[in-house]
This record gives sequence, structure tokens and C-alpha cells, in this order.
Amino acid sequence: MSKSSLEVTDEESKAVQKTEHRVSLDSIKEKVESVEYIKPKSAPHFTLAIVKLKNGYLVTGQSAPADPNNFNEELGKKFAYEDAIRKVWPLEGYLLCQKLAA
Repeated sequence: MSKSSLEVTDEESKAVQKTEHRVSLDSIKEKVESVEYIKPKSAPHFTLAIVKLKNGYLVTGQSAPADPNNFNEELGKKFAYEDAIRKVWPLEGYLLCQKLAA
């Protein structure tokens, strides 16, 4: 099975890491409590992922092909989830910077 774009990014980041301080894909995944997917009836080719973090914070991700005939439900979920996780990454980076500055 091929790696997700998130895994590739995480591995590339780890390869140039110079200190122990880094937000990792695993550290983000550990904070995920649940994921819910929604496909609206009005746009069945659109996928919305609602990622709930353990602290209660919600992050959304979305995906939709330009041509609805290219919709694939499994890939729609994958891409929407990845979109949400990408939004968590800078939030975790901010928290790490706050911690390092303290």
C-alpha cells in the first residue's frame, strides 16, 4: 500500500529534524478522538470530515472532484481526513512554540 501524503511529509520532516522538538503525524493522530464523514444529498460527490480532538476541538476537512463522475467514496474520505489533519498541524506547531517559549 502506498504512503499517504501526510506520511511522506512527516518522514521528510523527520529526516531533517535537528532537535527533539517537532510536531509529528503520530502525535496528531494520538489526539484524535473520532472522525465523522458527511456526504450531502445535494452534492453526493462532496465529502466532509469532522475530526474531533480529545480536548473537544473540532476541525473539518473536505474533498470533491472537479468532475462528479470521478467521485470515489474511499478516496473522498481519505482526502477529506488528510485536509483536516493538515489544519491541525499548524495549531500543534503553535502550541509547541508556546511551550518552548515558556
